[in-house]
Order: sequence, then C-alpha cells, then structure tokens
Amino acid sequence: MTKGDVIYEGKAKVMYATDSPDKVLVYFKDDATAGNGEKHGVIQDKGIINNKISEYFFKLLKTNGINSHFVEVVSDREMLVKKLNMIALEVVVRNVAAGSLAKRLGLEEGTALKVPVLEYFYKSDELGDPMLNRYHIMAVDIASLQELDEIEHIAFCVNTIMKDNLRAKNVDLIDFKLEFGRDEKGKIILADEISPDNCRFWDMSTHEKLDKDRFRHDMGGVEEAYKEMLTRLTM
Repeated sequence: MTKGDVIYEGKAKVMYATDSPDKVLVYFKDDATAGNGEKHGVIQDKGIINNKISEYFFKLLKTNGINSHFVEVVSDREMLVKKLNMIALEVVVRNVAAGSLAKRLGLEEGTALKVPVLEYFYKSDELGDPMLNRYHIMAVDIASLQELDEIEHIAFCVNTIMKDNLRAKNVDLIDFKLEFGRDEKGKIILADEISPDNCRFWDMSTHEKLDKDRFRHDMGGVEEAYKEMLTRLTM
C-alpha cells in the first residue's frame, strides 16, 4: 500500500489516498477540540489510543454481524478503511442523560433513560451541527426513509453489543456518536471511529469519566482516562 495525497483533514484525523481506489488511510491525531471547535488542545498519545480502541470495537462489531469501513490497522496511528460516500449525519445514541440532553430536558446528569434515545445532527461546522428529525433529513435529501431505518437498526445493535461488552469491563456506555457512509453499491456502512472522543464511558462503580468530557470540562487526568479505557478493553 502506498500513502498518497491528503484528501481530507478534520479536527482529529487526516485521510490519505492510497494506491487502491476503494481504500483510504486514516491518520489519528493528538489534537483535541470541544464546543464545536472553540476549545483546542492536545491529548498526548490520543491518536494512538483512539486507533487501537476503534480497532477493538470494529472487530468486536464484525464478530457480531455489524460491518464497518475498517480493513486493518497498519501502524500505531494509521488505519486502512474502505472508501465511502459519507452521509452528512451524526447519529447519537443515549442510554443515560448527560451533556446536551441533560441540559435540554432539565435532567440530572446520570439519570438512566427508560429506553435508548436516538438523535440526528446535521454534520456542519458552519451551522453548529444542528439537530434534525427524519422529516428534515428526507426533505433535504440527506438520506432516504429506508436508509434511516437501516441506520437506526445498526445503531441500536451497536448499542446492545457495546453495552454488553463494556459491562464486563466495569464500564457504563452513557452515549456515543456514529457516522455512516454508502459503499459503491449504495449499501449503508458504519464508518468514522469509536473511541473516548465520541463516546461517554463511565466507571460503573465510581461514575468516574473515562472520555473526552475530562478535556471539555477541564477535569484533569485526560491522558490517564484514555489509557485506562484502552487497558480495560485489552487486558
């Protein structure tokens, strides 16, 4: 595999073309942002940890019948993935009230939800990633009704698989964000990453936060939290 030109650079990752037209190389950075990019910083070795944690979850999901863009890890910070036509949606699944949901509904953070909640956000930094519903999504042709049904089915399956796995690691899956794309046949495929950057992980016993909230809220111990999550998953 030959690493080619940069085709996209985001807040946390860089994507490179390869000599295979249907695959791209993802490089995980240590850069960290919060508040729609208003807060910037660096979390030491975050890129290495997120690469390894994403590999862990993508492999776990595959063994449970959930396909993703993941092909293989090629270095500490690099992952080879299938090239997809990305869908401009962030799909958030929530099991416990935290972050923006707790604020919007006036719930105490940590309140267990009676059923998982799924929310859509339009992936647009310029607009601040506004929340959408199914009608908005279909009205502006981001995705079809059939695609949304498939996205929701996959998202809830991912939730069940991850919750069950993390329970054995003494970790609560509070909420998480997924992204999806279409392959060359138009099939919906799970993409992006699954890591402490886009998941809320809490210790089941102490409710200690083991994710990017420690960076968002200047709680300290950010690097240690990321390393602790990797240790729990791989020990």
